[in-house]
Amino acid sequence: MVPGKRNMVFTAVENRPALSELEAQLQATLNLVPTHAWYAAPNGALRFLNERSAEYGGLPKDHPLRYGAGAGDEWDLHVAFLHPEDRDKTRRVWADCLRTGRAGEVTFRARGADGGYRWFLSRAEPVRDGDGRVLHWIGVNLDIEERKQAEFYLAEGQRLAHTGSWAFTPAGFEYWSSELFQIHGLDPTSKVPTREEYLALVHPEDQEFVSQIITKMFGEGAKFDFTKRIVRPDGAIRTVRCVGVPWADGVAPPKFVGTAIDVTDQEQMVEALLRREAYLSEAERLSHTGSFGWKPDTGEIIWSEESYRLYEWDHDEKPTLTGLFERLFPGDKTLAHQVVDGLSKINTDFEHECRLVMPSGATKYLHVRAHPVRNSSGSVEIVGAVTDVSVRKIAEETIRMQEAELRQILDLTPQLIAVYGPNRERLYANRIALNYAGLTLEQWRQTEARGAFTHPDDRERELVYFAGAVSDGLPGELELRIRAGDGSYRWFLARYNAVRDHNGQILRWHVSCTDIEDRKRSEDRLQQENVALREEIDKASMFEEIVGTSPALQTVLSRISKVAPTDSTVLITGETGTGKELVARAIHRRSNRASRAFVCVNCAAIPHDLITSELFGHEKGAFTGALQRRVGRFELAEGGTIFLDEVGELLPDTQVALLRVLQEREFERVGGRQPIRVDVRVVAATNRDLKAAVAKGTFREDLYYRLNVFPIEMPPLRARRADIPLLVEYFIDRYARKAGKNIRHVDKKTLQLLQSYPWPGNIRELQNVIERSLIVCETEIFTVDESWLSQRPLDTRREDKPFLAEKVAATEREIIEEALRESQGRIFGPSGAAAKLGIARSTLESKIRLLNINKNRFKTSPGA
Repeated sequence: MVPGKRNMVFTAVENRPALSELEAQLQATLNLVPTHAWYAAPNGALRFLNERSAEYGGLPKDHPLRYGAGAGDEWDLHVAFLHPEDRDKTRRVWADCLRTGRAGEVTFRARGADGGYRWFLSRAEPVRDGDGRVLHWIGVNLDIEERKQAEFYLAEGQRLAHTGSWAFTPAGFEYWSSELFQIHGLDPTSKVPTREEYLALVHPEDQEFVSQIITKMFGEGAKFDFTKRIVRPDGAIRTVRCVGVPWADGVAPPKFVGTAIDVTDQEQMVEALLRREAYLSEAERLSHTGSFGWKPDTGEIIWSEESYRLYEWDHDEKPTLTGLFERLFPGDKTLAHQVVDGLSKINTDFEHECRLVMPSGATKYLHVRAHPVRNSSGSVEIVGAVTDVSVRKIAEETIRMQEAELRQILDLTPQLIAVYGPNRERLYANRIALNYAGLTLEQWRQTEARGAFTHPDDRERELVYFAGAVSDGLPGELELRIRAGDGSYRWFLARYNAVRDHNGQILRWHVSCTDIEDRKRSEDRLQQENVALREEIDKASMFEEIVGTSPALQTVLSRISKVAPTDSTVLITGETGTGKELVARAIHRRSNRASRAFVCVNCAAIPHDLITSELFGHEKGAFTGALQRRVGRFELAEGGTIFLDEVGELLPDTQVALLRVLQEREFERVGGRQPIRVDVRVVAATNRDLKAAVAKGTFREDLYYRLNVFPIEMPPLRARRADIPLLVEYFIDRYARKAGKNIRHVDKKTLQLLQSYPWPGNIRELQNVIERSLIVCETEIFTVDESWLSQRPLDTRREDKPFLAEKVAATEREIIEEALRESQGRIFGPSGAAAKLGIARSTLESKIRLLNINKNRFKTSPGA
């Protein structure tokens, strides 16, 4: 077979000097055939190419493919005539014919003399002798270009219309078009599905129905038209309409041909249209709005279902204008006639409200919106909607009545009440406000200047409030002075509230002003009466609740002032109850970290096995009971300050973790592996002698030096006796106000007693004694029960020199043992030693361990 647009050459042959008589006759015969023809040797070598085929390919007279005879090695001479996409297929078919000796055919595109390609169907037949040997191969190339174009147009039309064609017999499908494969999501090059394979593609819910259709189709031999669902291999569900007719009556076996149309999109559109109609009907019902159309030239009126319901009209009765006018409220008929008469003459939208008297006698308010539409014939049709606004009308009337009542109430309210627009334009003021200003409502509205009635010294604060309220929208209040009609000013508490729409835009400002002139005068008198006391307290309490003016305390305050602005680690030492936590808070509040967190941790109050988790947190599952991740105190204090009280109570393993934080500024959660960096200032405190603990090996020396960057020692109260009168006054003022008692002065003997007492519990003990005494005090003179100060005064030697550590320890041992003896060895509880000493249970237990006191020897019985 030789490709040339209307011919096909399978092999080329070499020219031979002479041809046999049979070959000459064959050549002459093939030249007369009105198609492209050729013949070849048994091995495939081309013997002859007829004139029609050679001329189509534009071969010259002396070309080897015209009258050649060769060994079949001229493939490269004619392969260029084949379309590149068809060369391999053509070669394979011809090779198969030569190998098997059987006839064959193939379609391909061949290039003609004009350079264009046409489709050919090439067929080759072997010519054999009596023994069955192949003498020649004879072939023809049929021009099928028109058929291919028709097939292309048909396939393209089917593709665009989503329509496939088929042929079906009782044995199964004989033919499926390419588009039918596409519709079912199958490969167009695959085989036509069997009847079982086809049914497997049908949606499971439709399979029985389709099977019955097929049975009926062959049983009755009648045409059919049905719609089914299919499931593509990718799971997509499509809707397909099948239309078929019998091929011919009496044909055996019977055959049906038809089309399958993918109508999924149409079905979806129909479903969407029906759904929209349902939505529109439901929306009309919910909004009490009906639609209508009216043709003025014919008088025809078309109503939706909701319109019938709104007008309470019988569906069997055709709506007419006459019937509608009969139901109109008498006072609305004239205007309604005018509107209807002008409808056909206007070209704009219009609105109208009217009242209808229903058959039940009830009155209904309707709001009608419509516009004219000109149809294709040129006539005008009115299309619109009618809404039942009875609820709104009744609500509006109710609101009008409520507004009138509200104005009466506001006029009787003793406050000055005003309503402003979004730009503070004056809208309304109650009668009390107008009477106070000496103006009428119109005069007040015409006062354009903002803050015209506010005292000049208060206007700036009011402007600042309004500027902030516009952005944050929060209600607020201000104390300011407002000018009266006689020019005088009085103090008012003004409360402001902005009313906003759903977009956050301000609609109204509501302002209510309550007269507080008497209160302000009382506050001024109290301020003047207490100014001396406040000045004294201010001088004595320069640092929050750290009260005192003694040199020892002033030294501490000076050190606080110097170290606070830095980020240095601070170690606060001193006896229990001296106010170490107050010092830590004062350092934080005067630091650059004051706006961040201050986290306090009492290291003695937390069980030893939990302190590491408390400080550094833990991961979920780190230990039994760790059900979720927990953030530690150091993470909570990020950017701020952490106060480690009783730091001397930490166990060695926790000391190591704390040392790492101080050195590296990082740690790991318990059970975690990821280091966490922190920016935290550490302030620690202890009542223990850390140097002695270092010497004993119970406290790490490197940690001690990391903590002791800036030491502050809080002096005991006995070293600052000059501060006791001021502290007494401070605590009396605090607790007297809470107890609702009026203490005018302190008993002189009591003050001397308080100053002579050594205060082993320091300021905390003094605070407890003052609070306890105030509870039982029945007069305006403050006294203290001497029995509550059970300890003898300490040695009155020079107090500006500290006692030796051994003397202090011995004194503490004596005091603690006496308390344990009185409490029979109990530590906590109302009658425990901790309560008697006025210190925390954890602090007492720490001191008992430090002083090696055996608390069990004070118990009177095993159950004590």
